[in-house]
Amino acid sequence: MRVRVPMLVGSVVAAAALSLGGGPAQAVDPVTIANGILATAGGCRTDVLPLIRACTAQEALTASPPVQLELLPQSTAIVVLGAGLLPDGTIRPVLDERLRSGLDLANRFPQAPIIVSGGAPKSGVTEAAAMARWLVDRGIPRERITLEDRSGSTVENAVNTDHILRDRGLLGATVVTSRNHLARALVDFRTAVDGRIPVTGVVAD
Repeated sequence: MRVRVPMLVGSVVAAAALSLGGGPAQAVDPVTIANGILATAGGCRTDVLPLIRACTAQEALTASPPVQLELLPQSTAIVVLGAGLLPDGTIRPVLDERLRSGLDLANRFPQAPIIVSGGAPKSGVTEAAAMARWLVDRGIPRERITLEDRSGSTVENAVNTDHILRDRGLLGATVVTSRNHLARALVDFRTAVDGRIPVTGVVAD
C-alpha cells in the first residue's frame, strides 16, 4: 500500500492558511482547499482502490477550480471527458456543458494544457475531434489541445489519458465532467495514475 504525500500538499496547506488569515488567497473556496488536501495527502493519491473510493466519497463536488490548478497551471492538464455525439457527429447538450466548463478553466488558466478524451465516432467524427473543434472555434489555440480519441468508456478515458500525462511529464490532472459522472471518473483516473500524480475534478454546471 502506498499513500503519496507530495510537495504540493505544502502549497495547499499554505493556501489554506492564507485564506483563513485573510491574505492573498482569501478568494479561494474552502471546499477546494479541503478537496486539494484529500487529493494530495488525504488518501486519494494511492494505488489501493478501496482507499481511493473512500477518499473520493469524502469530497464535495464543486464547479470551482481546484487549488492544484491555481498553483501549478502549467503542469496540470485540464481533461474534458466526452459524452457521446449526435448521429451527425455534432455535440450533445451534456457535452456542450462540459466543454463550457472546460473553456472557462482554459481561459482562466492559459498556461494549462488541455486534453479532450473520447472516441466513439459518429459520422466519422470522434468525440475528441468534435470537442477540439468546439474549443478552437471559441478561441483556444489548436496546439494547446491534445486529442485522446480511442476510448469508449470512462475507464479507457482514464487509462489512455494517463499515457499522455506520463509522456508529457505532467504533475496533475483536473477532470471536467457532469456532476453525476465526476465521482466515478475521479475513481477511474486515480486508479489509472496509480498514485503517481494528484487528480482533481470540476463539475460542469
